[in-house]
Amino acid sequence: MPQMIFVNLPVKDLETTKGFFGKLGYSFNPQFSDDHTACLVISDTIFAMLLEEPRFKDFTKKEIADASTTTEVILALSADSREKVDELVETALASGGHPSGETQDLGFMYGRSFQDPDHHNWEVVWMDPSAVKGQG
Repeated sequence: MPQMIFVNLPVKDLETTKGFFGKLGYSFNPQFSDDHTACLVISDTIFAMLLEEPRFKDFTKKEIADASTTTEVILALSADSREKVDELVETALASGGHPSGETQDLGFMYGRSFQDPDHHNWEVVWMDPSAVKGQG
């Protein structure tokens, strides 16, 4: 069985956040969702657990970071092409996301970023496969 990752993110309004990611083309796994939590399916092995802040507090004794003023994490997603990077980021911005950072174009690597409605930072990056051949 491949290793999976479940990133847990606090959200203020679960329905707003679900609507945002739904507009980006993502789905949710109802088996791991309820009235206070939504399991965002990013890939077969990558998931984001979107938890309303009171539910998120059940898992930590620390204060929840205010992502509008601090950066607690930067989530980076790969894309199949430069065009897919632009498409996802433009859709995010048109769907209630916030701008974040400058476009990075290194020729062999291209990336843009956005903040979701809760101000979590997401980067979307494409890398030319020929630039990494023979690595590893």
